[in-house]
Amino acid sequence: MRKNNQKGFTLVLSLVLLLVMSLMGGALIVIASGDHQSNNTSDQYQQTFYVAEHALIEAEKSLINRMIGPWTEINSIAAAPVGATPTETTAHNNYIDQLRAVAINGLARNTDARDNPRNLVTPTETTCFKSFRNLERETLVTEHKINQNFGSLIAPILTRFDDVGLTKAEADKEIEYLKRFRYEFFSINVGSSTFKGAGASLKKTSTNAQRQGTSYRIYGCGYLMPSGADLDENDDPEILIPLETLVVLSS
Repeated sequence: MRKNNQKGFTLVLSLVLLLVMSLMGGALIVIASGDHQSNNTSDQYQQTFYVAEHALIEAEKSLINRMIGPWTEINSIAAAPVGATPTETTAHNNYIDQLRAVAINGLARNTDARDNPRNLVTPTETTCFKSFRNLERETLVTEHKINQNFGSLIAPILTRFDDVGLTKAEADKEIEYLKRFRYEFFSINVGSSTFKGAGASLKKTSTNAQRQGTSYRIYGCGYLMPSGADLDENDDPEILIPLETLVVLSS
């Protein structure tokens, strides 16, 4: 009578099962790591998109400041121009008094510095500028702001780390991370257009007459620089998101 020799079968089976479980565990780790990396990348794209939207807001704000006068410290313009006549000095002092009456923390809009933004500036051919394929290289713009640091903009908020529920170390780390996000914007005067105001308030002098305005096409980019990039670097971003919009401002 022959007996089956099964010595060592349990060891072989255990090794096979261990190998299968190891492969399954490794596969799960790779999948989880991939999902984590994908989520991080998705978050970075979303954050960069928000930075690009902020670029459009900054561009519109810059245009408005130029058209109605920039916020200026009154003390910096309090002195009358050198060589001004007595009449001009009196008019200037009256103007300063008017500014002081409406000033906020010593700041008021300097209406003497108003400007009608026109296409007089030659843009720098940055990665952002080149990303807009509909623009010709010889295009002139009203202004071109390059490599604006989003982290530096947010830093004053995060320095009050207690208010946002962070420790100082966490706030410093977050500021350094946000400094990798940069934005850039430029705008083009595309001509006159009908301005249609909107709002809930009505005045007795309100009419249905339409006013003439000026159209500006605004271009903005948000981009994420590689880790360790210098603050003055703006080439070869990891992520670049270009946006554009059209605004009509009252003349």
